[in-house]
Amino acid sequence: MSYQIKFRLAVAALMSFFMASIMSGCIMATHFSPLKLPFYGAWFDAFVFAWPIAFPVAFLVSPIAFKIATKLLPPPVI
Repeated sequence: MSYQIKFRLAVAALMSFFMASIMSGCIMATHFSPLKLPFYGAWFDAFVFAWPIAFPVAFLVSPIAFKIATKLLPPPVI
């Protein structure tokens, strides 16, 4: 496996982990008080459901997102 693929997998894993954690936590906070015990179980269940979906999406969509971002904000000419 090439370095580029390994790098993309690592970035997708980290990005999807952080995004699934934050998004599932925010959504669960709208339903449960973070100061009460059911919040943490619900957050864990939502995260376990979301991360396997977020990881392949992040891996497959990131090249498209980079291309769109490059067109919207081209690199500066020096």
